[in-house]
Amino acid sequence: MISCPISRYAESAPDEPAIITGERIYSYLHLNRIISSTADHLKQKGVGKGARAALVGLNSSEYIAVLWALWRIGAVAVPINFRFPSEYLKKVFQKTNISFAILNFPTFSYFRERLGIIAWEEIADGREQACLFPGNHSKINLENDAAIVLTSGSTCGEKAVLHTFANHYYNALGSNENITLAPGDRWLLSLPLFHVGGLGILFRCFLAGAAVVVPRESESFLESIEKYNVTHVSLVSTQLYRLLQKKGEPRRTRRDAKKDKKLYTLKALLLGGSAFPVSLIRQAISSKLPIHITYGLTEMASQVTTTPEHAPLEKLLTSGKLLNYRSLKIDENNEICVKGKTLFKGYVEGQTLSRLFDPEGWFRTGDLGSMDAEGYLHVLGRRDNMFISGGENIMPEEIEMLLNQLPGVNQSIVVPMEDETYGFRPAAFLKPEHASMVTKDEVLNPLQKHLPGFKIPDFFYLWPDVNGSGEKSVKVDRRYFQDLLKEPEGLTLLFRK
Repeated sequence: MISCPISRYAESAPDEPAIITGERIYSYLHLNRIISSTADHLKQKGVGKGARAALVGLNSSEYIAVLWALWRIGAVAVPINFRFPSEYLKKVFQKTNISFAILNFPTFSYFRERLGIIAWEEIADGREQACLFPGNHSKINLENDAAIVLTSGSTCGEKAVLHTFANHYYNALGSNENITLAPGDRWLLSLPLFHVGGLGILFRCFLAGAAVVVPRESESFLESIEKYNVTHVSLVSTQLYRLLQKKGEPRRTRRDAKKDKKLYTLKALLLGGSAFPVSLIRQAISSKLPIHITYGLTEMASQVTTTPEHAPLEKLLTSGKLLNYRSLKIDENNEICVKGKTLFKGYVEGQTLSRLFDPEGWFRTGDLGSMDAEGYLHVLGRRDNMFISGGENIMPEEIEMLLNQLPGVNQSIVVPMEDETYGFRPAAFLKPEHASMVTKDEVLNPLQKHLPGFKIPDFFYLWPDVNGSGEKSVKVDRRYFQDLLKEPEGLTLLFRK
């Protein structure tokens, strides 16, 4: 058992900001009272220890209060993507065996008939009464089931991952031992709370006594960094690209110069979700941005390895060193295996729990990698992204790593394209850094120096300018690009091999 971190800071640092929104600042004392009030309200609605409650809504102070209220009760939070259509929600609710749903959109008859529905407005109404509610010093059992988080489902469909409170607690503890975070710091909630990375931000901040910044939905993360004096931020590749593009624009006014200066107040940028192009990392370093590269997975409650502070370029091209409270090994097939205090409890399927661990407790991630002599992890790619071309194994990430190092290439993705002779051949999509396109020789000459001919893509297409490419998600959807190749006449062909 541990004291709830929020109640602990409510006692030791009551006036420190815990949540900062576009409307107000919530101190640790006030947040603690809101959580106590919310927990009491949920218990009156029948939510008890072990109950599974779906949360469907936008990031907000209410969302955060509900999460921590559920954990104080001993209930299990199931944060779900609010963009899911109702029919898909039905399947998710059945998979995770939901008994309550806390929603902030019009409910459907299906949910009304089968679930205990708690309207978001009821939680919001309780905020004003919370100042009269005495906050308690709640204890939380680390071994309690705490959350069921859906994976991205990029390969075999979404899986429902069951975490204990300890999984998130020790994940944050190890992260905070690597990246300095303290009272007065502000971490931008730039990831959704239905993603494990969003939950990680809450735990890191509340364990350190720092503040979570919840921007308005209409505010971009660039605007939020300036407006809320953000010190820490978690970014995916596309967000970093936009940040650097904005920073590189000519300063037209004194206000623009002030915005640019705000970027230098950042203490840490945590970069994860997928591989980052080398060109972006170089730009970030030249812009003196304090970046950290991380490798993680939902099954380990987010981070596994992360680069330390002030890491040089050659180390930022790796996925960092193992954080405390985790163990990692590379097996005989070069697969990354993990275990430790952050390892999930199992996959949920209705009322059953699948525990896919070997006899020694190791979990096979499906990622291939290697560890260098200094203990830095090099992630080579997904085992299930590999495809066979004429009897030869093709690892897309190996090709992408080389493409991303080329001048003028901001991002690339390589996927299999059906071929009558070889079964499949690699095809590449390139996103140029600027309007000018890279030439055939600029791409093929470097590839031919490092790759055998069968690994060089036959076709090079321009990155499509559409939202479906997955740029707004944490990971780029390979399946989307593979589907585009079924109708290549709709694509812009840059050149052939």
